[in-house]
Amino acid sequence: MTSDTNLNDTKMKRITILAGARPNFVKVAPLIRAIEKTEGASWQLVYAGRADDPTLEPTLFSDLQMPAPSVCLGVDSTSLNEITSRVMAEFDALLERQPADVVIVVDDLASTMAAAIVTKKRGLRLAHLVAGTRSFDMSMPKEVNRLVIDALSDYLFTAGVKSNSVATREQGDRAEATTADGGTYMVGNILMDTLRYNHQRLQKPPLGQVDSPYLVLTLNRRSLLADEDSLRQLLLAVVSAADGMPVIAPLRGRAHQLVSDFATQHPALTVLPALPYLQFGWLTAHAHGIITDSGNVAEEATFNGVPCITLSKHAEHQETVSVGSNVLVGDDPQLLAEQVGHMVRGEWKKSALPDRWDGRTAERIVSILLNNA
Repeated sequence: MTSDTNLNDTKMKRITILAGARPNFVKVAPLIRAIEKTEGASWQLVYAGRADDPTLEPTLFSDLQMPAPSVCLGVDSTSLNEITSRVMAEFDALLERQPADVVIVVDDLASTMAAAIVTKKRGLRLAHLVAGTRSFDMSMPKEVNRLVIDALSDYLFTAGVKSNSVATREQGDRAEATTADGGTYMVGNILMDTLRYNHQRLQKPPLGQVDSPYLVLTLNRRSLLADEDSLRQLLLAVVSAADGMPVIAPLRGRAHQLVSDFATQHPALTVLPALPYLQFGWLTAHAHGIITDSGNVAEEATFNGVPCITLSKHAEHQETVSVGSNVLVGDDPQLLAEQVGHMVRGEWKKSALPDRWDGRTAERIVSILLNNA
């Protein structure tokens, strides 16, 4: 049996997992389950933010059937540079108190990059989940984070063929900086582990007078919310092209405020508070279609076979577009309206599950870490 209480047992492989934001926990949950089923490893879960972070609703960890973080670094800032410096200081102090053999960082946040830098400065093994994702747009802070984290990582765990190709090529270019037992591994999409595990546990949210079929709208990206005029044009495109089909928008923070203001003049748009994980999963799984700026939501849509429009020029996992149910429209209202029209009329492409979306990604990762590190 493995747990964070065994971190000082030198006979155990000590694994520290750093989560930087709420979506990371959805990917971390299956990792912890896989570690706990495996002999020879102990773990601890660290959160870069505050223990009372309002985005971590009380039901999150019970919905995911995982423990809450044993350590919260308490970093709370909107400045990416401040987040980076503060997480580096706090995480370095933590590793001084509680050493690790391997650190796993998730996705591409400023806190993820900060933890990666500290890990390598301490000479520890670094694993990146999910590696190899690229937009090739250096104006995006996350793209810089991705490049730094992948360049430092000993283990690059990729979700699909394209990201695996990117990570393998870049690692080959810096072969002298990698160790013989590290490398790039196409382990599959760990988000699918969580979706498969919870598929029968989803819970229908209270929807009031909203009837099926319906569309789901989610918004979170700061750059999209910053331009209110552009946002209004996108929202107008959605409700107009929906042609009376209800649009349900479970949102939090600034997105909730802005879309609620718009919805007062458009009754087909229903704005809800952010939903618990299992309720949100039910809502999207039963939707007629989804409009989102979230890569995770697009991946979930492909898993469920639900048509999806992503408000971005890039897909974090290209397989959601090339194989799955996802279509990219950027921030073009005309293109968005066109695709929503196709969605409402049922004129959507056929989709399938990409390779290795089989729910066994976490098992592969743990096996690689224990057999190679």
